[in-house]
Amino acid sequence: MRIGELSERTGTSRRLLRYYEEQGLIVSERLPNGYRDYAEPSVDRVIQVRGLLDAGLPTRIIKQILPCLDKPRQIYFPDATPEMLGTLEAERDRMTRRAECLLRNRDAITEYLDAVRGRALS
Repeated sequence: MRIGELSERTGTSRRLLRYYEEQGLIVSERLPNGYRDYAEPSVDRVIQVRGLLDAGLPTRIIKQILPCLDKPRQIYFPDATPEMLGTLEAERDRMTRRAECLLRNRDAITEYLDAVRGRALS
């Protein structure tokens, strides 16, 4: 698929898609006319990259962990440094705290809605 279709299907601007490609997060083939051609799995990969970016991971870390997210998983990093492992642990812990906060907020909103709806029915 061409970059415009990938952009539409993922809700990601063409500019960002080109940036992801520059960073090695996604790949494309070049057609004889110079246009980029993306394979179908690129849709899921872009969504995955966006999710990791939204979670706060930098692109340099995302690039390193992307092979672990494929199925079948290939978890082998000959270049994993103690610094990288520490960074990943810190990011995982930060994501856990964020997920817990989001769940608390969701539960509070649910309680609020239940209370408001309960009053409206009274």
